[in-house]
Amino acid sequence: MDITPTEIPNVLIVRTRWFGDMRGSFSEVYNRRAWQEAGLDVDFCQDNHAISGTAGTVRGLHFQRPPSAQAKLVRVVRGAVLDVAVDIRAGSPWYGRWVAVELSADNRTQLFVPRGFAHGYCTLTPDTEVLYKVDNFYDPGAEDGVLWNDPTLGIPWPETADPTTVNARDGAWPTLSRVTPCFHYEADR
Repeated sequence: MDITPTEIPNVLIVRTRWFGDMRGSFSEVYNRRAWQEAGLDVDFCQDNHAISGTAGTVRGLHFQRPPSAQAKLVRVVRGAVLDVAVDIRAGSPWYGRWVAVELSADNRTQLFVPRGFAHGYCTLTPDTEVLYKVDNFYDPGAEDGVLWNDPTLGIPWPETADPTTVNARDGAWPTLSRVTPCFHYEADR
């Protein structure tokens, strides 16, 4: 497993080794022991699978409030997305900054999004399938978000991003300045 830090600490690009032969290819895309050896003690408890039929579909920017906050390990098994993580931790030196990474079935790249970040993506191809692990169960009462196209964030969404593919809930989230802080930055000790 190859883990590459991004410009925001703890948001990580993860690549696993792939092995191929005449049958095709194989990869161990997650291994708890390898994560623990890398200093990432995350106890994933749920896998989610999202399918989007249209290129330009935007999902996000989502998060769950504590105590139901979630870390995510995101990958694409068909198609491609621009995957985005926004730091929403009050007091963070990176507050309001974001990381955007193209994840695709071809590049086999994964993104680890820790708790304290809003997460979303825009599909770059039709019929895109996204799989992601979370470390806390879905709690509809803790669901929250940030407006995907908040102009103060300045996320360079692809030209394919289509507001007509954003569901009503995601189109109604507040801008980051109107979100009540629920995560607080703690420097690594």
